[in-house]
Amino acid sequence: MELPVIGLGLASASSSGTAPAIDAAPRDQPVPNTPAVEAVAAEKTYSNGTRALLPVDLRVQQGEFVTLLGPSGCGKSTLLKMAAGLLSPSAGQMRLWGRPVDGVRGRAQALSFVFQEATLMPWARVMANVRLPLDLAGVPRAAAELRVRAALQRVGLDKFENALPRELSGGMQMRVSIARALVTEPALLLMDEPFGALDEITRWRLDSDLLGLWQAQGLTVLFVTHSIHEAVFLSQRVVVMAARPGRIVEELRIDEPHPRSPGFRVSTAFSGFARQLQDSLLRASDADNHSAPA
Repeated sequence: MELPVIGLGLASASSSGTAPAIDAAPRDQPVPNTPAVEAVAAEKTYSNGTRALLPVDLRVQQGEFVTLLGPSGCGKSTLLKMAAGLLSPSAGQMRLWGRPVDGVRGRAQALSFVFQEATLMPWARVMANVRLPLDLAGVPRAAAELRVRAALQRVGLDKFENALPRELSGGMQMRVSIARALVTEPALLLMDEPFGALDEITRWRLDSDLLGLWQAQGLTVLFVTHSIHEAVFLSQRVVVMAARPGRIVEELRIDEPHPRSPGFRVSTAFSGFARQLQDSLLRASDADNHSAPA
């Protein structure tokens, strides 16, 4: 289920698809040693009988950058939306900071969700687009605009607050979406293939910028991608998923320091990690093909 108008920058969205009020105060510190995201035998079967996700167990620690990697139909987005509360598990549990997802609503430990498309209001200027979640929360205009300008500065768009979306490139529009997600001062950032539609050079640049934001803001990030190379560059840990039905098949830790320079992309270590992920996806694909009916 998609959120209405707001698109992203939500604070602990409910499973009904509505966006609850955002705490106007800065977020509390998460409880130490408690996973930011935890799936406990969480599975999803839709009303038409499609089994989208087998029981999944996953823990994302606070401050981690974890990527879900796999082909279309493997349940990556389903798992991400269950973490956001946009979908409810058919069985099992999803927890945020040790509490059921619904129990996080209205608390300052907020999450933000960045969709595949920028989902900007075409008639509104950048300032208004980024300010939207704060307007919906009733944050006073002066305080909200201070937070918007700070968020725009973080994504390098502080000179574009009066621009309309049509005046921006695709990469700049996605930066606006990220600013709108950051303006709520979230502890957790959920990202569903946000750079998939962009050209490769822009994608590389935004990947590097995202890592800078992750470190500077102390975020926890759960990121979805089809791209092996993007997964290697961004992640501390990659969770490999397979389809028919969706499930986790392997995990790979990317033991390389941050920040990661462009040179990492052409290093021997990078190639080795990419090969391991490719082999993992091929093994999962072979298992699917052998188990499929003739």
